[in-house]
Amino acid sequence: MTTLPVSAPMVVRTTEVPDPGPLLELLPEDHPMAWVRRGEGIVGWGQAARFDTIGANRFVAADRWWRRMVGTAVVRDEVRLPGTGPVAFGSFAFDDVPGSSSLVLPDTVVGHRSGRWWVTTIDVTGNLPGGAALPAVSPARRPLSVVYGDGSRSGTEWQGIVAEAVRRITAGELEKVVLARDLVAECPEPVDIRWPLQRLSAGYPHCWTFSVDGMIGATPELLIRRERGLITSRVLAGTIRRTGDDEHDLALAASLARSSKDLEEHEYAVRSVADALAPFCSSMNVPEAPFVLHLPNVMHLATDLAGVTDAAGDGATALAMAAALHPSAAVGGTPTAVALDVIREIEGLDRARYAGPVGWMDARGDGEWGIALRSAEVSGDRLRLFAGCGIVAGSDPAAELAESVAKLVPMRDALSS
Repeated sequence: MTTLPVSAPMVVRTTEVPDPGPLLELLPEDHPMAWVRRGEGIVGWGQAARFDTIGANRFVAADRWWRRMVGTAVVRDEVRLPGTGPVAFGSFAFDDVPGSSSLVLPDTVVGHRSGRWWVTTIDVTGNLPGGAALPAVSPARRPLSVVYGDGSRSGTEWQGIVAEAVRRITAGELEKVVLARDLVAECPEPVDIRWPLQRLSAGYPHCWTFSVDGMIGATPELLIRRERGLITSRVLAGTIRRTGDDEHDLALAASLARSSKDLEEHEYAVRSVADALAPFCSSMNVPEAPFVLHLPNVMHLATDLAGVTDAAGDGATALAMAAALHPSAAVGGTPTAVALDVIREIEGLDRARYAGPVGWMDARGDGEWGIALRSAEVSGDRLRLFAGCGIVAGSDPAAELAESVAKLVPMRDALSS
């Protein structure tokens, strides 16, 4: 566990500004941070402070560190919206081990919400930070000559792993398990993260485009949003690939909505989220049936849950709620403990921060945490692209491989377009 030292209470200034342009185009190349959907959200750069942690206690330790940081902060906030004042971006490992997790406090954050824009500047030396001037940045560089190769397992090997999972489910060991696979991409020079971020945001505007500590992607799944006592969560489970023919895709969407295999998988995921949120809520709305979410490459069964925090939940931050929800059946399986054991035993993959919580939190404990899906881990000139599929008794290994290929399309397109 490491912490970038802070010598004095942080001093934070948030100032409203005129429209500075698209958020992702304001980012410098060096370690950009982002959480953007449909043009709104927050971006940040610089590093005023950070907290790195590992293990089963990672969420509690990070939450505790953040509470200490904001507990002594001097904040001048002229805007007072969720995401103003001090904000930490975070990315957490999927499993207790291996994998590291981090909260990063940028020294500059720019936000846009409901027709208002702001700049937050942060100083951790006890001095009033500078004004809201934004630095000039260079255009994003397109990656050249991207070469792809197998990750931890080939497609054929992964189908064998799926078949083994189906065998265990059929034998009654568990009801569902989510299996991940990776693909490696290599470039002749370090990747400018801003390029895929801008393409992901343009191509998948209804997803949450994120960048935190080298983990980038566009997730369609919101683990938790906490905003002034209201909490929401979007659950996805059950997927079918789009063909590009609108009439055919409508027929596929109808078949997805009737598929017993996909409805069963979706029910597991919704139930796990609702059960985890119940202790925080005085009331909750869980729709009886899912809707079909249409994305450019795939369609998902989706359910939006909403709740109101009770007296106990009022003291729980968005990160604490994300910790309670992780891992949901949508990324782990059912029963969770058994599914995680199966993943560790047969998957043969270090997920690192894939399918872990990623997002942000402000000083009030409000924030948004998604699941790091449709994502890649960037390290210099090398990327690991990830995709995962929910496996139940009726799963077909070849069909699951095709689904994983479809889920890799967003990141592959973002690197090549």
